[in-house]
Amino acid sequence: MARLAFALDPSVEDRVLADLVESGHTIVARLVGWRDVLDCLDVLGPDVVVVGAGRSTLTAELLAACDARGIRCIALADSDHDRAQANRIGLHEVLDADADVAELEALVAGGVTVPSRLGEPGVGDGATGAAAGVVAVWGPGGAPGRTTVAVNVAAELAAAGHRVALVDADPYGGAVAPCLGLLDEAPGFASACRLAGGSALDRAELERIAQRYSSPRAPFEVFTGLVGPNRWPELSHERVTAALEAMRARFEYVVVDTGFSLERDEELMSDQFAPRRNAATFAALSAADRVLAVGLADPVGLSRLLRGHGELVDLVDAERVDVVVNRVRTSALGIDAHAQVRQTLRRFAGLADATLLPHDGRATDAAILTARTLRDAAPRSPLRAALRAYVDARLMPEPEPARRRGPRVVVRRRTAVA
Repeated sequence: MARLAFALDPSVEDRVLADLVESGHTIVARLVGWRDVLDCLDVLGPDVVVVGAGRSTLTAELLAACDARGIRCIALADSDHDRAQANRIGLHEVLDADADVAELEALVAGGVTVPSRLGEPGVGDGATGAAAGVVAVWGPGGAPGRTTVAVNVAAELAAAGHRVALVDADPYGGAVAPCLGLLDEAPGFASACRLAGGSALDRAELERIAQRYSSPRAPFEVFTGLVGPNRWPELSHERVTAALEAMRARFEYVVVDTGFSLERDEELMSDQFAPRRNAATFAALSAADRVLAVGLADPVGLSRLLRGHGELVDLVDAERVDVVVNRVRTSALGIDAHAQVRQTLRRFAGLADATLLPHDGRATDAAILTARTLRDAAPRSPLRAALRAYVDARLMPEPEPARRRGPRVVVRRRTAVA
């Protein structure tokens, strides 16, 4: 159980304190302002500080001090203004002040053990390899699982302690919002593109139009997609490019769920200034540091993936493309399905390295039913384990090798004997 230090409004503190103590946590301090909390960090050594999100109890100095000591910080916000204040200084563990005590207790007991303030986007502590800042998830027609992969890649990156944005940039209609149980009346990414087109997409606007997928272990921001395919002209190439660049400066990772079509037939039209249906997809692929090409593990799905991969590498450097084959199962491919998929990719496309995801209908059904990520709905599922392994191996920055220490030399002084 955790040692807690409080700096909350008295009414909020009285409401949550007894239940947290009953859950086994220890209250080491009940304080007033952020300076009092700062002074107690070394003396009392709390594991978690729970503060109000207002300026009197939460500042960048307090977060920096908590980071330096490995202490988690959780804020309770009374208003949208307080929540925005916490987000501006980099605190990602924020709950509403009237949130249920069980939700707070779950966050205290099971939250990610990483510093709350994450520093500048794209800069990791102790990392030597470059992280993939913009990750585009593409796949051919036929519902290969683009949205499932995009949502859960974002969740795993967020669970590792990174500031993550999930973008639905499919010009044929968004699916991210219903997968996560979010409202989609106002398409967030289209709003971001309009603001970016007018050079007005700043940090405050990003916070305003984003919706938050709240999870005790892996929260991230979501920019929902188009509510209908008729609004695709809002996602022009220039606007999408500008919006993604603005997000790149704000988040450590931007995961983009793209459209499936790579056709350029509209460019044959006489009107060279007309909007392009697939412009958003091309813009996302151009901006991406890493592209995930997702296909289905059956004869039809693999055929579509191989044809689409040939078109994709004409647009994107092949070194930036990772092939992901979804729903690998013996019922569609026979005995040793994994070996058959790898042999097919190697024979017909020269692809020797691919990530294979197992067919896990029970886990994906649980995630859809509860509108949650696999990490929250089925944390021990084989599919979630495979996605986490891919994220750790391919998208996360390489850890800095441990420094070799030389032999310790102990010098003993002789004491003169009288």
